[in-house]
Amino acid sequence: MATQVTTTRTCDKSFCEDHLLLSPKDVGLWDLMMLLFSKNIGNREFIDCPNGTTEESFSRRFVIFISIVAQKVLQLVYKPLSWVGSTIEFMPNFMHANGGFFKLLLNTLSGEMVLPNKESPEYLTAIGLLDIRRDLDNRIKYEDPRWSFWSSSTVITVKLLLETKEDYEEDTTTQGFMWSGKKGDFELIGVCFRGTSPFNAKDWSSDLDLSWYKLPRIGKVHAGFLKALGLQKSKGWPSDIQSDHPNSYAYYVIRQKLKQRFQNNPYAKFFVTGHSLGAALSVIFPAILAYHNETDLLLRLEGVYTFGQPRVGDHKFGDYMKEVLASHGTRYHRFVYCNDLVPRVPYDSSNRYFKHFGDCHYYNSFYKGQVVPEEPNKNYFSILAIIPMFANAFWELVRSFIMYYQNGPEYCETYTCRSWRVVGLLIAGLSAHGPTDYVNLTRLGSPELFLTSSVHPSTNNVN
Repeated sequence: MATQVTTTRTCDKSFCEDHLLLSPKDVGLWDLMMLLFSKNIGNREFIDCPNGTTEESFSRRFVIFISIVAQKVLQLVYKPLSWVGSTIEFMPNFMHANGGFFKLLLNTLSGEMVLPNKESPEYLTAIGLLDIRRDLDNRIKYEDPRWSFWSSSTVITVKLLLETKEDYEEDTTTQGFMWSGKKGDFELIGVCFRGTSPFNAKDWSSDLDLSWYKLPRIGKVHAGFLKALGLQKSKGWPSDIQSDHPNSYAYYVIRQKLKQRFQNNPYAKFFVTGHSLGAALSVIFPAILAYHNETDLLLRLEGVYTFGQPRVGDHKFGDYMKEVLASHGTRYHRFVYCNDLVPRVPYDSSNRYFKHFGDCHYYNSFYKGQVVPEEPNKNYFSILAIIPMFANAFWELVRSFIMYYQNGPEYCETYTCRSWRVVGLLIAGLSAHGPTDYVNLTRLGSPELFLTSSVHPSTNNVN
């Protein structure tokens, strides 16, 4: 049982009731090893928490130990991983800019070789290269219950336009995409947050980080996700922005754009969606709207649809979110594909820390879905699950060559995607996190399953 006192050791954090922040860059080997043997975690230089904080559970301290080590490794491979990603992105775009392999040879011989422009809307990032589909599936109509979910997952693969930054020391960037579609007077606006970049070590560190803030009324929430959305250093979440750089905070920028849109169209509604890190931000966004009593916006929130979402907060945050969404009639669907690693982090060891809320829309590798309370093997690390996970990763690689014949040309996977499948043979569950499978499950999944919401409307109000 952890015990806290109220005095903090570092900068002012009066906006929160409690906090625990991990700083891998400040860790020393001896200090890290002492974490395993001493319950006084408040004495560790790399842990920022109230003075006197203790953690009695060895298993919990071990989880913190693993989180720090993983983040430290990711710090070491940040530049090499970025270089690998840039190379993987460059070569296909280089070929495309020159009209293919044979045209590239001719351009090289004639001295007319074209270098790809990274600022061009046609330049594909690593995520875009995993799944190059851009067209809507004409078999899914507006009236189909899969329409909102499928269009949500499709947005995930589109090059994102809205870029916002926050003023923390870390070099972090949050990206989002907003679009709308109209049918008569009704307008549906989509807000999509970009997810984890596969070759960005800092994004993966955010997913593995166990840092949290305990916010009044809301509960404990992942600190990295809060900062990515727009938590202001030493200020928290003021209802109105107070900064010389108002465009530096994603939450306030998107909120203002939605308000402007709704002023022009009283019949408009919106939904929030995202994949991976973007899924976490999609959940936190309505939580902060409720925190600021933005009732008019929440009443226009049609749904929150997340794909491969990591855990965001503790059980209190889950109860808070269920009440917020249910009281405003908002649907919540959390999609998890097969052995995807990310929905199973950060580690769920007790009710005091990170937990999912609501039901899980779980799909196996045949895209057969069911609504379950929790995804199987919820913490990923399981001896009994190792063999099935690697066997399934092998099947997913084989499936990538036969999807074309089973489902048509648009399901033919790219070479980049198949290479990502090979990575899954080394780290089972990693390749299952790509956008391809999440787009497929919304296209190939049973329509009836999409009618089931994990949060049901009620008349309760949020305090």
